[in-house]
Amino acid sequence: MGVIFAKRAAGSILNRGTSAIRIKADAVPEAMKALTKDDIRKLIGNGSIYTIREKHNVSRRARLNRKARSEGRRRGIGRRRGTDKARAGTGVWEKKVRSQRRLIKELKLMKKIDTKTFNDFYKHIKGNEYATKATVILHLREQGITITDEELKSIKEKAAQEYR
Repeated sequence: MGVIFAKRAAGSILNRGTSAIRIKADAVPEAMKALTKDDIRKLIGNGSIYTIREKHNVSRRARLNRKARSEGRRRGIGRRRGTDKARAGTGVWEKKVRSQRRLIKELKLMKKIDTKTFNDFYKHIKGNEYATKATVILHLREQGITITDEELKSIKEKAAQEYR
């Protein structure tokens, strides 16, 4: 195909730009004959195609700051942007939403709620309307759905078995 294709394909495989890809002089004819990425992978494997090292122009100050941060420094209140939940990442949201969805799914399987109610609550959960599972249960009870503590306990036990 050509050297341009070989460099582009190698860049794709090695996650580097084409300017960082090098082809050894004696391997240029082989690189020109390469038709697929598998051919390029073979050339990379035998060392005919390689990448130059990435530049890391890091100043002394940045190195020291990174070391300090790894030790827990430079993370005070003045440096923070966003709420604690935002800084915690998406894990908090995912954990909350998945547990709420698991709850209404189990209630649907137990035939405590019908499909329409399930869909309504699913959308509300997605819209972040309920802070906890307790608020979901509270809203379900307000709609006239009777959920006993034994049923909630069985749902909790089932979740503990399945999702751990």
